[in-house]
Amino acid sequence: MDRIDAMRVFTRVLERQSFTAAAEDLNIARSTVTDVVKRLEKRIGVVLLERTTRQVIPTIDGDAFYRRCLSIIQDVEDAETVFSGIKPKGVLRVDVHGTLARHFLMPKLPQFLCAYPDIDLYMSEGDRFSDVIREGIDCVIRVGTPKSEDLVAKKIALLEEVTVASPEYLKSFGTPHDISDLKTHKMVGFRATGSSVAMPLEFRLEKTVKTVSLKVSLTVNAAETLVAAARLGLGIIQVPRYHVQSDIKNGMLTSILENYPSTPSPVSILYPRNRQHASRVKVFIEWLETVFSDG
Repeated sequence: MDRIDAMRVFTRVLERQSFTAAAEDLNIARSTVTDVVKRLEKRIGVVLLERTTRQVIPTIDGDAFYRRCLSIIQDVEDAETVFSGIKPKGVLRVDVHGTLARHFLMPKLPQFLCAYPDIDLYMSEGDRFSDVIREGIDCVIRVGTPKSEDLVAKKIALLEEVTVASPEYLKSFGTPHDISDLKTHKMVGFRATGSSVAMPLEFRLEKTVKTVSLKVSLTVNAAETLVAAARLGLGIIQVPRYHVQSDIKNGMLTSILENYPSTPSPVSILYPRNRQHASRVKVFIEWLETVFSDG
């Protein structure tokens, strides 16, 4: 077994946290997996994995070596793809908010996987960037304007925002028809990751943007909870229209201040710098752009 294959075995053991599971995935004997990792540790002179009766976890050196192995394996696979002319293959790890995935990605995902049958897609849901590189995530999809010094960002779409409240709330506080009417209203606060304050409501007025902060009785940091709070009549919220379109249609929420549209929210894809030339990431980004352009 050559060094690249040994790296593939090691990374699978770490990801599965099991020699047995890795052996089953790779269709080789468990004893072979054990021997490969032992020889690898002997060759580089460090202990890579800590074995317990329940799981396998990386040492500090093992974690660092894992990241280097991922990069090397991807470079080799991408080089083979370029020079052989075959379609991209291998594991593609994507992190995306669940609502975004379910509305935009999932309906068209079968077409992507049909076009690239050798890509093994792993999709997780998170809201942080700190572990992206360590966990080997290839790209992250986020709504808003995320900032990360370690990741390259590319805007791929703009989502229309809408201001809504429940019928019960509007019955109690009245329906605002002008921004000035908001003085007697309250909102459900949304605090983005890394922020210490709730985001204000935003309204486009010709060429300017007016921000309005209302009284807040509840602050959340998850989009699903934000919408749930609005349904319960706890205040006004602003969210991408796709997120509450069904609620507006069935009367759970009411669109308000439609003459004062909110600023649209960008959708960005972020990826580690060592992934920007990976063929798997390239074709996935191209596919995402068509997904969002089709709505």
